[in-house]
Amino acid sequence: MAKTLLQAPKGFRDFLPEEKRRRDFVMQKIKQVFELFGFEPLETPALEYASVLLGKYGEEADKMVYTFKDRGGRQLALRYDQTVPTARVLAQYQNQLPKYFRRYQLQNVFRSDKPQKGRYREFTQCDIDIFGSPSPLADAEIVACTYFVFKNIGYPNIILKLNDRQILFEILEKFATKKTPVLSIIQTIDKLDKKGQSAVIKELTQKGLTQESSQKALRAIQSAKISDNLQEILDYSQQLGVPKKSLEFSPTLARGLDYYTGMIFEVIIPDYPVGSFGGGGRYDNLIKQLGGIDMPAVGIAYGFDRMVEAAVKLKLIPSKNIGTKVLITNFDNQNLKKSLNAAQQLRNQQISVEVYPATESLPKQLKFANQKGIPFVIIIGPDEAKANQVTLKDMTTGKQQTLSLNQVINKLK
Repeated sequence: MAKTLLQAPKGFRDFLPEEKRRRDFVMQKIKQVFELFGFEPLETPALEYASVLLGKYGEEADKMVYTFKDRGGRQLALRYDQTVPTARVLAQYQNQLPKYFRRYQLQNVFRSDKPQKGRYREFTQCDIDIFGSPSPLADAEIVACTYFVFKNIGYPNIILKLNDRQILFEILEKFATKKTPVLSIIQTIDKLDKKGQSAVIKELTQKGLTQESSQKALRAIQSAKISDNLQEILDYSQQLGVPKKSLEFSPTLARGLDYYTGMIFEVIIPDYPVGSFGGGGRYDNLIKQLGGIDMPAVGIAYGFDRMVEAAVKLKLIPSKNIGTKVLITNFDNQNLKKSLNAAQQLRNQQISVEVYPATESLPKQLKFANQKGIPFVIIIGPDEAKANQVTLKDMTTGKQQTLSLNQVINKLK
């Protein structure tokens, strides 16, 4: 009999409490800004019918969609991103949602990709989208919200690289052939930052373009001028508070997914140069493609895992425990009732408390608090119980005071 593998599948992860708290800290910072910009929460199932997802991302991305048949023979797929499932929601609930629906969604997505550093098969995406408006103002709201999300977490430098898909279409259309359509060229151009110019030209020639056409196409894109539409979006973004230095026109930015139709952009954190932290743009035809209704849309998805990694590396997350604030020691069974009463009173005041679950020696209990990073310990022994007081120990400084419980509550609050 094969030995059971006591580990998560490759590309999937467990998050122990310390890491989960880091993730929750970053998640809360993100949600604060989403709500500030008027976005509303949405959740969709992890599973969709495969026909809903396949054919929306492009041939290369479709290969990374997890698909399988259920017991009824239905072809299902795990959520690859949150944009297409939300487009399905818009089509399905079009009569129940407001005309200009703006939503945020924070859920896990699944991709049958090759696991490597910073790339997993299950990971969390944070999406915002505005549906129903073709206005550049909607694009600018997405751009501005994105900037302030990253600012709220505390990244010192934030660069938003922007381009317009219409620029790419207009320039690259003349280089397209039946064998190599324009979307295929765009997918290869999108790899320029990762693979470099020579690799991109090589891939274009492998797809059917001549060496000369490949070089001309790349030069034409690199020398492209900003469009009027994109300039208007940049102007609105600055008026919404995004610094000019954080907005960068990038004519070679392509975004590999097929459904983008207008403005596209990505988030770069120069102090943690590992690639994009999020990408998105305008996709005006996707919902019509899914549900037969014509609904313009613009949005972005953030790579949440990468955001957490960068926040940890740049020391943006409080090093102290941000969960339990107080450990109440379990001195002995005779004084346990007073310890439990103290825990209940502190919790009534919204102070997070953990009661030590065994009557072990005080040094062991203090060591436990240190290991967990709990900043304060309350000791209620025979002397404290007799005087109707508690001893409050600051685990950072080592200082301790004997106080009434009300004084402790006021001090901790």
